[in-house]
Amino acid sequence: MKLERLGDAVVGTVGDAAGAVVDPRAGLGRIRAAMSSRALIGVAAALVAGYLVGRLRRHA
Repeated sequence: MKLERLGDAVVGTVGDAAGAVVDPRAGLGRIRAAMSSRALIGVAAALVAGYLVGRLRRHA
C-alpha cells in the first residue's frame, strides 16, 4: 500500500465502522471483507493487549 493512499484507506474503514453501527450484520461483513487476515489478527491482538493493560492498571 502506498503511503499517499493511507488516508483514503483510513476514511473508508471508519465509514465501514460507522455503517456497522447502523446495520451491524452488513457493516461487519464489509469490514471483514476489507481487512486482510494479517490486519485482522493485528487488530485482535491490539484489542486483547489493550484490555489486559487496562485491567492491570485498574488493579494497581
